[in-house]
Amino acid sequence: MLSASFHKHRLIFRQPAGTSRGVLHHRDSYFLLLRDTLNPETTGIGECGVIPGLSPDDRPGFEERIAGLCEEINQSSTVNASGLESWPSIRFALETALFDLTGGGKRILFESAFTSGEKPININGLIWMGDENFMLQQVEEKLAAGYRVIKIKVGAIDFETELKLIAGIRKRFGEDRITIRLDANGAFSAEEAAEKLKRLSDFAIHSIEQPIKQGKPGIMAEICRTSPIPVALDEELINISGSDKKKLLEQIKPRYIILKPSLLGGFDACREWIDLATGEGIGWWITSALESNIGLNAIAQWTATLGNDLPQGLGTGSLYANNIPGPLEAANGVLHYLPGKPWDLTFAGLYNPHTAGS
Repeated sequence: MLSASFHKHRLIFRQPAGTSRGVLHHRDSYFLLLRDTLNPETTGIGECGVIPGLSPDDRPGFEERIAGLCEEINQSSTVNASGLESWPSIRFALETALFDLTGGGKRILFESAFTSGEKPININGLIWMGDENFMLQQVEEKLAAGYRVIKIKVGAIDFETELKLIAGIRKRFGEDRITIRLDANGAFSAEEAAEKLKRLSDFAIHSIEQPIKQGKPGIMAEICRTSPIPVALDEELINISGSDKKKLLEQIKPRYIILKPSLLGGFDACREWIDLATGEGIGWWITSALESNIGLNAIAQWTATLGNDLPQGLGTGSLYANNIPGPLEAANGVLHYLPGKPWDLTFAGLYNPHTAGS
């Protein structure tokens, strides 16, 4: 017998996060709490939320759908994920809350050498776009923290300025010191992408995520074929399901795909992408989508079971001034799980949630 409730928590960025879609100052997360009515002290927690302009869930009715899901669970005392295909973040929250509840509500969803504290996960450091001094300061901080792979957001400011900034970073930090990944978030137009990629290739770039907006597979395929920088698909994977997944990869033939469980509908959906990509010789890595430590913990634990030693995009835990304290710690370019460090779930009021429909 199950009961469900949810709780909203506004995460505040330590510093404004500039992307090609605008500047983010905060992000609202919703926590889905599942309880066994015979053992109400045991709680499974899953996280969902939207990124404006990116998440499929970013539309009217999001909170109402979470409330409706809780009401359905409370009325039936069972879980039915059908009907959540168009709400991938909510589906991800339900999936992770169930894993957590099954594991005894201890936030251990997938046991591994990661959760025992024996093997950390390699991660990249995220660099937000800004002026030259701000960006160089971030790179210095990441190097001092042990990062050897950084991901730079591009497309937020004038391209010539971005080019100058990246050139300045590369001049100061050679290939032997740092690997540079780029993320355009679809900021380049189809007409200008080839020239921009050519100019960026002068700076030994490892890869670039989503150079143009999703939804133009023919153009993206040509970009992937001719780009001097390996291209990774990110937003292109959103809202693609069934046999269309294989068709997309066969048509575009990217070098990599980037998997965000809360944007793609959870772990099972991502696993299908991984299997298809492997069959096509396409590389991949996992990235969080600005979740709090609750969502990041679930994604990191799952990622640790996949055996991929490429640096993952899981270094987002330090972005927020009011994140939920827990055992995750990013240091020396890796993400650690510290088994002896407890969660402080009272920090976000997670044990005083409002119930469905309130």
